[in-house]
Amino acid sequence: MCDYSLHAVATRPAKAGETLITTTFRGTSTKGFASEQEPEVAVCLLPGTELAFTDNVKYDSRWFWTRRSEFRVGKLGEIDRQLPDRHHDTIEFPNGSHVLVTLLREGQRATVLQLPAVQRAAPRPVLAAAPLPRPITTG
Repeated sequence: MCDYSLHAVATRPAKAGETLITTTFRGTSTKGFASEQEPEVAVCLLPGTELAFTDNVKYDSRWFWTRRSEFRVGKLGEIDRQLPDRHHDTIEFPNGSHVLVTLLREGQRATVLQLPAVQRAAPRPVLAAAPLPRPITTG
């Protein structure tokens, strides 16, 4: 997904195997993923997308310093979906911890390892020779 505050930014879905860079999008205060060839286009990741970063993931704490995770891999998740006007996209790490995507430090590279499986609804069977229902008549 692309977080709520990117509604005014051009977007496209992620592709398996592509390398993305973390960036702040012009006209917003939101950070997210883009390709280096199209830095103004937000690349949207579905929950469950697996990423491999080139280095341990760096992110801003709610204070003044930068923190570094002990992991280079994670998958996209969401938190607090029921709360409007908040950032929901997270990177979930193997130990269960997570960080909001908008807190990631700019300039980090991540490769899309795997996109999540998309569950499609099965088509309803159509009976070709089924008789049509008849109206009930009385009298």
